[in-house]
Amino acid sequence: MSFIPKKEASAAKIRTVTLGRGDRSVVIGGQNVLPFYSFDAPIAHCPIIGIEISDRIAQWESPGIREFYHGCTTLSDYARRAETMEGADFLVLHFESADPGAGNRRIDECVCDALAIAKECSMPLAIMGCKNSEKDSALFPQIAQALPEENLLFLSVREEDYQTIAPVANACGHVICAETADDVNLAKQLNILLQNAAVDGSRIVMNIGTAAVGYGYEYAASTFDRIKAAALAQADEDLQMPIVAPVSPESWSVKESIASEAEEPTWGSREERAIQMEIATAAANLTGGADAVIMRHPAAVAAVRQFLDQLV
Repeated sequence: MSFIPKKEASAAKIRTVTLGRGDRSVVIGGQNVLPFYSFDAPIAHCPIIGIEISDRIAQWESPGIREFYHGCTTLSDYARRAETMEGADFLVLHFESADPGAGNRRIDECVCDALAIAKECSMPLAIMGCKNSEKDSALFPQIAQALPEENLLFLSVREEDYQTIAPVANACGHVICAETADDVNLAKQLNILLQNAAVDGSRIVMNIGTAAVGYGYEYAASTFDRIKAAALAQADEDLQMPIVAPVSPESWSVKESIASEAEEPTWGSREERAIQMEIATAAANLTGGADAVIMRHPAAVAAVRQFLDQLV
């Protein structure tokens, strides 16, 4: 007798969210099955990869990254080069130096960079803040107002600053990423707060927290599992937003990625360690249910793109 497996597609589905505009826009979400369960139902939209471009990128020491961006001097140069990276779907402009404790770069300078890159690049653009709520609360609204209708993604909005950022970003037609720390209840609560502030669910994505593999990643993994189960099996509409995972800031900050070969002679090539850490962390997030990952190294991006193409 032939065996016909029972399909386990859910009646509920992850919301679809569009980033960017025009021919280069991308759509994330839409799945009604667990990650990569294409045997239960077609995968609506393949997860995508964002390329991190920091305003401190010239300080990155990776030989592979330096080689890829050789000759770039301005942030716009870096962004245009990033668009050519194999596997790239969108760009992530990371204003690290806006942090009052790490340069305190002026807001008007950051806005000028965002304007230039939006003008010169065609890929969808995400804006990543400096993690200082006071500075992000001042920076994000100004970028949102300077680039109305560009459908930017703002990474990230937290409970302590959503009341300042969300109304302006929403009024200008942008997408908001709700950031919480490895807790399904906090993730749901912030999504509800944003919707109560008149942000439509189709303009919300989630950063539910991640970590480099081996660094407490089990907390992130369990949060992914619980959120996907609630969204699909329990049809919880307040957890049906797509998930964006900022992999590169986590994976490039751990000891395996930054310890020199002189410090750890038995660990092998520092460059190769960092690439493998980024690949492993991205793969873990994607198989957990991330709809987009943010990455940095060209070799890691190419490997994860191949990984995605083979699974989807």
